[in-house]
Amino acid sequence: MLSGFEFVLVGLSAVAGGAANALAGGGTLITFPTLLAVGVPAVSANVTNTVALCQGYLGATLAQVDDVRTQTRRMWLTLPVGVVGGVVGGILLLHTGERVFRTLVPFLILLASGLLAAQDRLRGLLLRRAGHTRSTAAETWAVLPIGLAAVYGGYFGAGLSVIVLAVLGLLMDDTLTRLNALKQAIALAVNVAAACFFVFSGQVNWPVALVMAVGALVGGVAGGRLAGRVRPATLRLVVVLIGVAAGITYLIRS
Repeated sequence: MLSGFEFVLVGLSAVAGGAANALAGGGTLITFPTLLAVGVPAVSANVTNTVALCQGYLGATLAQVDDVRTQTRRMWLTLPVGVVGGVVGGILLLHTGERVFRTLVPFLILLASGLLAAQDRLRGLLLRRAGHTRSTAAETWAVLPIGLAAVYGGYFGAGLSVIVLAVLGLLMDDTLTRLNALKQAIALAVNVAAACFFVFSGQVNWPVALVMAVGALVGGVAGGRLAGRVRPATLRLVVVLIGVAAGITYLIRS
């Protein structure tokens, strides 16, 4: 059982993570290492983090619902894959075991940090390819890499949005705004599927999850209001540095 101070620390990390997700992404790189730092076992920390932050993906999807509604075929193509991949990733996580997952933690955090750091370059690549025509057949092929990304998302989650957006941009011919909306819907499907599976796993630390859910909601609202005042690139750099520091720390300890 966490102390009162540790609950406050976890709640504040969720506020920061919610704000980071609203402004630049990468909130998991703040919340997950905090859960480990207060003594939550690695698998339980990952499961609890997924359940607690799930509503943030719903808010992001609703914010772009108009762009999502106009992509019915793509959603029928990708969302079921996202759901299945999220569940498969969750199953793999629960069968990995605490010791093995803790060994993988620093590498997963560093991978997610690298993806977040490369986000602007990937977005620039997508914009440069915006004039290239891709066929419906190419869109169908997107199912495979999105499925693999969904498995990763159900297993760990940080950096999922960056991976999915890169896949969509390379294989689908559309504006970045519409692809970003589809990405939000896919990420929502993956995380809701994984969270629903985790609810029955016995690994969710419910007191912590509830505190984090409230904190993430507050942080998301605050981040939305600060969107015009804070440079996302600056915040992203801070989150990346936190993630790299945490990853290196856990790598040394392991």
